[in-house]
Amino acid sequence: MNPEAVVSKQLAFQVVCALICSEKQKKRNRRIWKRNCVGRRREQPGSSVLQQQLELTDENGFKELLRMTAEEFEFLLRMVGPLITKQHTKMRRAISPRDRLSVTLRFLATGETFSSLSSQHGIGASTISQIVMETCAALYQLMKKDYLNTPSTEAEWRAIAKDFESKWQFPHCLGALGGKQIHIQPPAKSGCLDHNNKGRFSVTIMAAVDANYKFIYTSVGTRDKVSDAGLFTHSDLCKAMDQGLLNFPPPEPLPNSDITMPYMFVGDEDCPLRPDLMKPYPNEQMDRSQRVLNYRLSRAQRVAENAFSILANRLRVLRRTIFLEPEKVVKITMASLCIYNFLHESRSVAHKPPAFADGDQSIVEETCRNYGNGSFQPVEQRRKHNALVSAEMQRNLLCDYFVSPAGCIPSQEEEHI
Repeated sequence: MNPEAVVSKQLAFQVVCALICSEKQKKRNRRIWKRNCVGRRREQPGSSVLQQQLELTDENGFKELLRMTAEEFEFLLRMVGPLITKQHTKMRRAISPRDRLSVTLRFLATGETFSSLSSQHGIGASTISQIVMETCAALYQLMKKDYLNTPSTEAEWRAIAKDFESKWQFPHCLGALGGKQIHIQPPAKSGCLDHNNKGRFSVTIMAAVDANYKFIYTSVGTRDKVSDAGLFTHSDLCKAMDQGLLNFPPPEPLPNSDITMPYMFVGDEDCPLRPDLMKPYPNEQMDRSQRVLNYRLSRAQRVAENAFSILANRLRVLRRTIFLEPEKVVKITMASLCIYNFLHESRSVAHKPPAFADGDQSIVEETCRNYGNGSFQPVEQRRKHNALVSAEMQRNLLCDYFVSPAGCIPSQEEEHI
């Protein structure tokens, strides 16, 4: 063969190999670079032209976009920005902290898929997934101490009990316990026995809420077939209560009476009955005083159900089925709870919508009770729970107190009670 022809074929082969390698490198880089969409993104900081315009001209529109005001967004950005800042490289400029926080908040506010957010922000779906996880972890790390801490002093617990007494007419109440399920995709190798009682896979939140709808304790677990009683029993809150580490106030007389009563949490019928955790009577063969206690306890315990309702309405990712691994859903949930409490403490106008919570002195129709974990055990099995004798006596004393002139309120005199 002609030597020149051989050389020509070798050169052609090298050119083809170089082109193939170049195309592979472009495809590999394109997955993490921002897409340059004409008329869509400016060079100045900001997640999108829409967000920049809303921040300057439409306050209500900005709140609908990210579920918070522009000032609250800037506060979070100053807080978390240094932790999520990435270095520029010779190949590309890093995605800015503002963009990272904006994409994460948009995901939490809407629950949109990463593919949908990718088309909106011009960032690859896999990159958005990584950004959301990193930013949620950073938010929780920086905010948990200030915005998701459990009271630990007697004065703090007394302040919570005072609010429950004034707003919900339930004295000596330290918080309302409740639960919520977050539906997720079936984990890998999960089998057919790991789903919950409704045949769906979920991550479960067990929380304590104060009288103003603020979460004061949360526990997020990935074990589905566990009742509310099981969640509480295995929580560090229960262990701290058993060991007396939370500095509860000592037992004191109820208002306007000489009945000495310990301070307690309130829960629904699935919770265990303890001296420091009160639950309603079973819904069979109750006399009037027992129905009154159930009514009064429901007023206080419903605060937890309403708090979960507000949380899911503000951060709607928790209302959808999340197509991520359980461990990632836990990160998203904890960050969401921190943001919720942050908006609560800042008294954000974007935080609590009307008609999603009861008023201070009235009870609305119960529309959010189904957000709880539900009853995972048969009724016959729940009836066999052996309540402590002292807790039973305490509940009976509360019955007598609530129907006495010292503890009676006008709303309990309605005919349906």
